[in-house]
Amino acid sequence: MELDFLRKENRDKFIKDSMNFIYKTTNRICKKNLDDKNDDEISIALIAFNKACDTYNYKKGSFFNYASIIIKNSLIDFFKKSNKASHLIWNDEDTFNSIDNTISINNFNIASENYIRMEEIKLLNDELKLYKLSFIDIAENCPKHKDTRDNLLNIALACINSQTIISSLQNKKQLPIKEICLITNSKRKLIETWRKYLIALIIILYSDNYTYIKGYLNIEKAGDIND
Repeated sequence: MELDFLRKENRDKFIKDSMNFIYKTTNRICKKNLDDKNDDEISIALIAFNKACDTYNYKKGSFFNYASIIIKNSLIDFFKKSNKASHLIWNDEDTFNSIDNTISINNFNIASENYIRMEEIKLLNDELKLYKLSFIDIAENCPKHKDTRDNLLNIALACINSQTIISSLQNKKQLPIKEICLITNSKRKLIETWRKYLIALIIILYSDNYTYIKGYLNIEKAGDIND
């Protein structure tokens, strides 16, 4: 089974759109900020990402999770050959050897995914604080009915395509409710009731930093906005 975004004709655009993920993954593994023009690690990661596109199938789970494993393994090989192993996250020799020789891809898959997920949660928590919001606020303001969640999801998707709404939200740290009602044909009461939840959705969907968190969102009704 080959996904459309992995096909050869779509590869260049997909890699370009995924550069933020590649940089973040490589920087995290190397524990430093890298220069894409001067550091070999980024080139190694790009080659590894392309290899992941060639070798991935849906049975391997999340593509980005799989790609992070391929990138990490490629960098491990690079560090071993260039005597730069001290830059790895795992500095313990026994841990390094176990990753290189004995840990199964499934176990490593889980550990890697959990680590990246936690990093995204920390980042989102910090960003929500800018809006004077917390995860508790979002949980308490989360609609129980699926239809409402789907409707708000589609409203958020419409909002991220409006630079006016995004700019207003980022600058004022408040939802431009009037503008949202106009572009989505939604009722003001709906937006006000679920304001906190909607802010969180827009933050997550608009940013490139929340690949794994986005995976939890069901976008099956995208583009079908109900009032």
